[in-house]
Amino acid sequence: MGIFKRKSRVDNNTMKNGAKLITVAKPKSVAAEQFRTVRTNIHFMAVDRRLKTIAFTSANISEGKSTVAANLAIVWAQEGKSVLLIDADMRRPTLYSTFDLAGQEGLSTVLSSDQAEVNLNDVIQESGIEGLDLLPSGAVPPNPAELLSSQRMKVLLEAVQAQYDLVVLDVPPMLEVTDTQTIAGSVDGVVLVVRQGVTQKAGVRRAVELLKMSHAHLLGYVMNDVVPEDDAGYGYGYGYGYGYGYEKESEN
Repeated sequence: MGIFKRKSRVDNNTMKNGAKLITVAKPKSVAAEQFRTVRTNIHFMAVDRRLKTIAFTSANISEGKSTVAANLAIVWAQEGKSVLLIDADMRRPTLYSTFDLAGQEGLSTVLSSDQAEVNLNDVIQESGIEGLDLLPSGAVPPNPAELLSSQRMKVLLEAVQAQYDLVVLDVPPMLEVTDTQTIAGSVDGVVLVVRQGVTQKAGVRRAVELLKMSHAHLLGYVMNDVVPEDDAGYGYGYGYGYGYGYEKESEN
């Protein structure tokens, strides 16, 4: 019997039960309004360059990137845009459970197919939310990094950009696997999701370094699970850079 135990920081709740879609369940809530504020701030980043493909990542797992990506995809669709949300985290997919999707086909099906052409209508599913379509991860492949860095992935992004106003990608955490580094430079912008009280400052620094090495266009960060000083609930905030000011690093 072990004497010392360390609580795992891995939370599988979103994989099992899906991300909380606060922008659908409570569209007039403070949290939903904060997602709309994040949307607006990202728009500001598109003044001088086109943003058709935006990836959401984090330093480590269980820091909220899938929840942020799904809710922002929704508020973009609510704005009147045609949006495709791609679950490119093929190791820890969440889109099936979040939107209660059926089937096993998805991104990995497209990327691993030996057919010259794949009908995207066979793998893209409706979300039930006007303007928002979904491309789930598909079956878990043995080589996600190779698939994401493939020429077929670049062709896929070009194809869906022509069909949608905006393509949102939920990609794996930067420090866990190399998957995101292989694709970060191929999208128009990357947003780093930071969880207050969980994400370590050193982890954010390293994630930013890896994104720069990948020639990614870092749009900024979204801090989630924020507890305001007046204890009025939790929320989301958007900023640029990574000097978000912990007084001391977490010991987690």
